[in-house]
Amino acid sequence: MGQVRPARRKRRQMAEINVVPYIDVMLVLLVIFMITAPLLRVGVEIDLPDANAEPLANTGESIEPLILSVDKEGAWYLNISDDPETQMNRADVQALATAALIKDPERPALVAGDTAVEYGDIMQAMAALQLAGASVVSLMSEPPR
Repeated sequence: MGQVRPARRKRRQMAEINVVPYIDVMLVLLVIFMITAPLLRVGVEIDLPDANAEPLANTGESIEPLILSVDKEGAWYLNISDDPETQMNRADVQALATAALIKDPERPALVAGDTAVEYGDIMQAMAALQLAGASVVSLMSEPPR
């Protein structure tokens, strides 16, 4: 006696992709980027003066400029240091700038001074970059508001 097997139903293959998990992942990534984006700002808070000047021409190279920032108290910060938000003494700034400019003499050198900084402090910063080996030292400003 043979046992009768019930007929098997053929399962249709599903041709749809379930995108719900991908949406969940994208929302998590969006939240992560929204939280970390403001933290990625590197540098010291400086209120640059307004000036109606032409921006420097981009030479097409992706060399990070050497930026010496002077805050309203006259403290110096160098963007290529280990911690760009830590105040540096003038000897350390000059030594680090000299090393960077020896490695790449064509690197642009910029001074970013707060509007409340005395003129003498800006001149000292420019002189320090010039002594470090910068052939041209430029001043940073904001476009007029």
